[in-house]
Amino acid sequence: MPSPSARLAELGLVLPPVVAPVASYVPARRSGSFVYVSGQLPMVDGVLPHTGKVGADVSPEDATELARACALNGLAAIDALVGLDTVTGIVKLVGFVASAPDFTGQPAVVNGASNLLVDVFGEAGAHARSAVGVAALPLDAPVEVELIVEVGG
Repeated sequence: MPSPSARLAELGLVLPPVVAPVASYVPARRSGSFVYVSGQLPMVDGVLPHTGKVGADVSPEDATELARACALNGLAAIDALVGLDTVTGIVKLVGFVASAPDFTGQPAVVNGASNLLVDVFGEAGAHARSAVGVAALPLDAPVEVELIVEVGG
């Protein structure tokens, strides 16, 4: 399989600039052979394209694309810290979905992030996962994704 960077290019994707933290933390931190990526919001060019609750203000389809953007932002944070091509596997993804009270489609929304990781890393992109519905997220974001990845070297 091609390198993750080559796969991104094949998919027509470009890593965005690392999203600046909105509070007191770093975008990603390495500990041994793992990189822990802070929760990533679906910022595009420094702006949230949608805000509000999924199932009320934001459609599940739009939220799925936002989850994909979160994952891409996470990959940018990894790339800036250790280089994307050092990743040997995606260990875990946690997706948070700001949900209307009756919305129960969180797993399908978080698939936007999960599917991107498999597209980029192939079998090494298969991961453990949680998809959690929450009342609110920072900046009224509809989705947030955090990652744990294993790296070589």
